[in-house]
Amino acid sequence: MSRHISALLATTAAFYTCAAFAADLPVKKAVPIEFVRVCSAYGAGFFYIPGTDTCLRVSGRARFEAGVVGSTYQRGSDLANYRGALRLNVDARTQTAYGTLRAFTRLDVQSRTGNFVTSGSQQRLGNAFPALGPDTFGRAQQYVNVDKAFVQFAGLTAGRASSFFDFYAHDFEIMALSLGSDVASTNLIAYTAKFGEGWSATISLEDPTFRWQPIFSSISNQATANSSFNIFTASASLAPVANAFNAAGLPTSGVYYDVTQKNRTPDFVGALRLDQAWGSAQLSAAVHEVGIGQPTGTLFGLNGGTASLAAVRRPSNEYGWAVQGGAKFNLPFIAPGDALYLQGAYGEGAISYTGFQSYTATELQSSTLNQNTPFVQYFNDAVINPITGKLELSTSFTVVASFLHYWSPEWRSAFYGSYGEIQYNKSARAALSVSNPAVGGNVPPSFLTNLSGYSLSPILRDVNQIVTGASLIWSPVKDLDIGVEGLYTRVGLLQGRTPDLTRPNVTVNSQDAFQVRARVQRDF
Repeated sequence: MSRHISALLATTAAFYTCAAFAADLPVKKAVPIEFVRVCSAYGAGFFYIPGTDTCLRVSGRARFEAGVVGSTYQRGSDLANYRGALRLNVDARTQTAYGTLRAFTRLDVQSRTGNFVTSGSQQRLGNAFPALGPDTFGRAQQYVNVDKAFVQFAGLTAGRASSFFDFYAHDFEIMALSLGSDVASTNLIAYTAKFGEGWSATISLEDPTFRWQPIFSSISNQATANSSFNIFTASASLAPVANAFNAAGLPTSGVYYDVTQKNRTPDFVGALRLDQAWGSAQLSAAVHEVGIGQPTGTLFGLNGGTASLAAVRRPSNEYGWAVQGGAKFNLPFIAPGDALYLQGAYGEGAISYTGFQSYTATELQSSTLNQNTPFVQYFNDAVINPITGKLELSTSFTVVASFLHYWSPEWRSAFYGSYGEIQYNKSARAALSVSNPAVGGNVPPSFLTNLSGYSLSPILRDVNQIVTGASLIWSPVKDLDIGVEGLYTRVGLLQGRTPDLTRPNVTVNSQDAFQVRARVQRDF
């Protein structure tokens, strides 16, 4: 027994000796685990970036759309279209002594097919890339757009953001094709001051590139990729016309100009806004420079002689402008969530600000309403008068109303209608006709030699346009929309008729088209 006691004592002594030795060794502490913490300062979904005082929210959506487009004139054309779309938002905010510092980014990526989901507008803006096969060119497209990338700090907004001129911006629509300004992505720097209860005022300098509509060219097709578009200031092709010009003391020589718009000064935008429990209202205005480049061709005379281009005066730049007023009314007494938008805009040399081109042809000189429709519309900020050498600005206006109604918490509908007009300077159109009598179909026939052809020509005709539609959307669970929208549009000449391109020896004064599109969308 004594031997067992001795062994136990020896083991105990050894244990304490080891423990004392271990106590002298450095202790390696476990790395603390930092859990992601919820940030409640800016609403649901924000969390603190570990190790910082910056709150972050990641969100986005997935969308599928399929549609059908057509008109009473449609024959042998693409009718169906499809689109798959991804959106990713990242919102970072930090509280500072000057208020909230915010950085927001949004990436839109889409794959789309079919002539009326494949967007020529986005391709001209540089956001979209077409397939190159003979069966897919113009009908299959990958679309990548840095839709938002801006910083906000102490009233300053700088980066890629929505234009501060816009108000309604197709809020309730699926296809977003009613008339009215909607530039979701432009480069800008702006300052917003808040005062009173719900009032704010903004001054914004915005990139004019995303607001350009072409200046009318009587020679080049501005739908091509050619960067130099030209115009005759006066042609001597017909001696009787030239002699009449001489008798009247008018120029009888011609020159080529580069009529692409130039980026010289930003657009100046101002907005006054009121936000209240009943809704919101905004009054906005914009100034937009319209100008062309230098002469790029040879100055020539009646007898084929030439002169120096230095002797040619470039038309002076003009300043287009636009004003817009809008109001949104919340109508919970009809049903929770109901709302009504009313908006109107008027402009000179600023078609993109009135949004008259929204349905048909952003950044395109002319286009048809649909495939195989009767006549071409024109969407020019200005026309060069070949007699006076001045830029003559177009005028346009639009009005829109849109009503959102909840039939129940899961079912809702939007009903919208818009109307607009565009008008061109009459003397500029007449001057083009007499000074360019031998230039193909790009100018009206001479009213001196072909009065009926001049009066029937669709080129630079004053037109009106109606776009109206309705939708039905089901949201069976939060952030899931399953819906369908139908849309009808009609374009009519304000005066007279024009030849029907789809039928010989027939004239028309209007054309129409319709679209139907279904959507499934999940936001997160």
